[in-house]
Amino acid sequence: MSATLSDARIVTPDGVHDGWLTIEDGRITHIGRGQAPRDGHDLGGRTVVPGFVDIHSHGGAGGSFPDGDPETAAEVAAFHLGRGSTTLVASLVTAAPGTLARAASVLADLCEQGLLAGVHFEGPYIARSRCGAHEPTLLRAPDVAEFRALVKAGRGHVRMLTIAPELPDALDVIREAAAEGIVAALGHSDATYEQTLDGIEAGATVATHLYNALPPLGHRAPGPVAALLQDERVTVELINDGVHVHPAMLRLAMDAAGADRTALITDAMAAAGMGDGRYPLGPMTVDVKDGVARLAEGGAIAGSTLTMDAAFRRTVREVGRSLVDAARMASLTPARVLGLDGETGSITVGRYADLVVLDEDLGVAGVMKRGAWVRRP
Repeated sequence: MSATLSDARIVTPDGVHDGWLTIEDGRITHIGRGQAPRDGHDLGGRTVVPGFVDIHSHGGAGGSFPDGDPETAAEVAAFHLGRGSTTLVASLVTAAPGTLARAASVLADLCEQGLLAGVHFEGPYIARSRCGAHEPTLLRAPDVAEFRALVKAGRGHVRMLTIAPELPDALDVIREAAAEGIVAALGHSDATYEQTLDGIEAGATVATHLYNALPPLGHRAPGPVAALLQDERVTVELINDGVHVHPAMLRLAMDAAGADRTALITDAMAAAGMGDGRYPLGPMTVDVKDGVARLAEGGAIAGSTLTMDAAFRRTVREVGRSLVDAARMASLTPARVLGLDGETGSITVGRYADLVVLDEDLGVAGVMKRGAWVRRP
């Protein structure tokens, strides 16, 4: 099957070009400027960016990945796909070993169906003092044997583990993850600057939602944020929803890490795409008011109601980044984190035709996955 998209404003890794592109068998075969050589789908000058790659999402559309229900998980994936996330990792939260293993197995089925790009264990090896919306009674010390069992349950689809490097045996688990090709992400941590560097040396390459659930920057005790921003081996996740991080601190992180080391994420929970109300997040109960999710007990921020299209839009409109940089942070950089940048994450010849068509307000007008319209503009 082949198709041509014409009269498009195409955002590629090296700039924004007015022109056209062709697609054959689900992949981009040509990118041209000016008038298309043949008739195609006329986009009327609308902007085309690569499909978004969300490496940290817990749910949406009223459903939650930690529930471990296949139908619910498929509905969540479909919701985020409609908002432009053509590649989506399902994030779990701290739970008992059996609960995590069962959920990972269910989600692995959806990975094999092509609905998800992997599984992310956020916890249970995180600091009690920075546990946020995780059930503190279920936190436990890092354990290589338990981690291996969870990886086995995921049948090759476990992509990421969030862990606090200061915990006993954490460095051993980080090394195990790295050896298995699983991304070790540092987060929900009270680590010092030095302990964070130890985690990076052990093989950690991602910062889970930078700033959030971490000690603040200090001029005498710089803490993990400084270590994670400074180290070229680390990609930092950022939640750009207007709640989790002030725009000035987003700019600080983006300036320090650059678009090549910044990955926009949603950290979305069940309320994404829904109204205010009460929702589950694993074993925890979350109240959403005015679009902000907080634990019913204690009031800690509990994920977000963000979608990647809104994160992209805010990065351009509120933070002042270019379309090229925003596309890199929303697509190419997170694809690289997953090792998928050779297949998706950019509008490049040879890559899958995972595309989002945006209107003049940067709202989603169309979504294509592997050359097929999910939402036709």
